[in-house]
Amino acid sequence: MTAPQHGLLEATTAEIEAHVAAAGWDRPPLLFALVRAAQLAADDPATAERLGLDAASDDALVPIEQEPLPDGPLDEVLAQIAWPAEVAGCALAQEIMVLPPSAEDEVDEAGGAADLAAAAAHPERRDARLVVGVLRESPGTAAALLRLRGRDGEDDSDLLTGPDLAPNLAEALHATLAAD
Repeated sequence: MTAPQHGLLEATTAEIEAHVAAAGWDRPPLLFALVRAAQLAADDPATAERLGLDAASDDALVPIEQEPLPDGPLDEVLAQIAWPAEVAGCALAQEIMVLPPSAEDEVDEAGGAADLAAAAAHPERRDARLVVGVLRESPGTAAALLRLRGRDGEDDSDLLTGPDLAPNLAEALHATLAAD
């Protein structure tokens, strides 16, 4: 992915995280289609005009929130999704639990579904919001952002970014963009 495209994807994931953060915590996963502004202007001129977009803004990515995802394991839900060619990419925002590396052995000993319960009960657990975005033309490349939830009156300003924060999720999102 070219540097401008990667920067554009990073900015779009930050925009999505800010949108999701405005609704607060304890939300289900949200899926977004990423559409080029020029494509949106061509397909839906009225919406593009309302958003202040035109065909000249062709590189801009417009995130479009999708309907709520069905219940079920996220990997199985994503495996059922296929985007039309007009969608340049997609992004997913979800809340996760983060544990320090020192806690991995304790949690792994629980095994299976007990891992989740052990992680949720761990005293060093941190809740976080993860946003991962990918583009169709850049398989294997992603932008990811992680916001740690504040504890006991702390603010939510702890923010981590990096393309390798969630490689498996990025791969699953790329698979939704693969042509048949």
